[in-house]
Amino acid sequence: MYEKIGYALGDAAAGGITWKVMSIAFPFFFTNVFGLTVADTATLMLVARMFDVITDPLMGSLADRTRSRWGTYRPWLIFGAIPFGLIFALLLYTPDFGPVGKRIYAYTLYLLMMAVYTAVNVPYGSLLGVMTDDDNEKNQFSSYRMVGAYAMGFVTLLSFPYLQKMVGGSNAHQYAVLGAGFGTLAAVMTLACGLMTRERLKPVMAETFSMKQYADLLRNKPWIYLTLIGICTNFFNGFRYAVAGYLLEYCLHGNVTISGLIINYTVFMTFGEVTCMIFGALSPAFTRWAGSKRRAFIIAAAICAVSSVLFFFIPMQPAYIWAMIAIVVITSVGIGLYSPLLWSMYADVADYATEKNGTSSTGLIFSSGTMSQKFGSAISGALVALLLGMAGFVSQTNEATGETVITITNAEAVNQMIWAIFSLFPAAIVLIMIYLIYKYPIRK
Repeated sequence: MYEKIGYALGDAAAGGITWKVMSIAFPFFFTNVFGLTVADTATLMLVARMFDVITDPLMGSLADRTRSRWGTYRPWLIFGAIPFGLIFALLLYTPDFGPVGKRIYAYTLYLLMMAVYTAVNVPYGSLLGVMTDDDNEKNQFSSYRMVGAYAMGFVTLLSFPYLQKMVGGSNAHQYAVLGAGFGTLAAVMTLACGLMTRERLKPVMAETFSMKQYADLLRNKPWIYLTLIGICTNFFNGFRYAVAGYLLEYCLHGNVTISGLIINYTVFMTFGEVTCMIFGALSPAFTRWAGSKRRAFIIAAAICAVSSVLFFFIPMQPAYIWAMIAIVVITSVGIGLYSPLLWSMYADVADYATEKNGTSSTGLIFSSGTMSQKFGSAISGALVALLLGMAGFVSQTNEATGETVITITNAEAVNQMIWAIFSLFPAAIVLIMIYLIYKYPIRK
């Protein structure tokens, strides 16, 4: 239990704090607080993804070849914890620069954040492959991981508006202070994860680096399917998270307050986080009931598809906020059930690759999970910015005052686009995901 809690702390930091804030708050933060244009925000995320296509697999190979007194993967968590929290904090700071200076600052810090996230999260995911060889234990570790991520995501998103109110001052000041606080917490949790876990299995390491491992990967059919499935899951989440801030701000005309509860975009998504936490814990039992990971994944994904379509037909009015939250909760039932399965299936693919090729490529295999996470979330964020720009949403910085100026040329078109991005776009992605999981060749 001690070790499973320690493992859960790793994704509580990465998934529950840093990635949750980056997925939900960053598109809105960059355009409405930091002062980047919509085009700059979209380009930034696209450039970062091309960067990750190179760094994630390299990090996986590097982690697989690490030898130290702390093991193969744990040292990356132990020594990467402080840079991880520090760069996250700096990324939420708005410097007093002009448009060009802000653009340089944002690009530099965002790319650094992606690099350090890779250096910590790829080894973290790979830990699952060397802590146990028992398939049921892997499912349990994955379940604890998801519970940790969603529980911390719940705390982060629910507390965000109240902490902003407590900090006071300008929006830029609030984000900077919260970035420092959450960055410190993420660093402590990452360090604790590295110290509380153990590596029991010694991977069969390839002594030298070669391109053969990448060629083997491209011939690994289960890996290809699972990587595409991973990209789809993160596209699904990425669209919803990236547009949530715009949905509350423009479709519902700002925060909705009911009986003293402030429902802003972070709190709106918090209802989904707590649901994911509960059903993430139930995922191993649900999988046993379904009979296989593949069948359990398909049922969970179908729940997401149906509920996403239903959301589109809810009237775009604050009076229907509880109907919207109810659909978010139903959607999160499906997400909570399939999320632990994804990482357990990566461990299956790593075992398959070791049996087939004779050497371990656990880090490389799990790096594709991290890459698909960042690729899906950031590309969807970039697409959200581009689609909103096409609909008539314009964001820019006033060069004289440095303030962010928002102009909407077609309010109805922008609102309809926001509504569709939160519902119909994710539903289409889930249908693709269901087809891919149906074709996935490992039947466990």
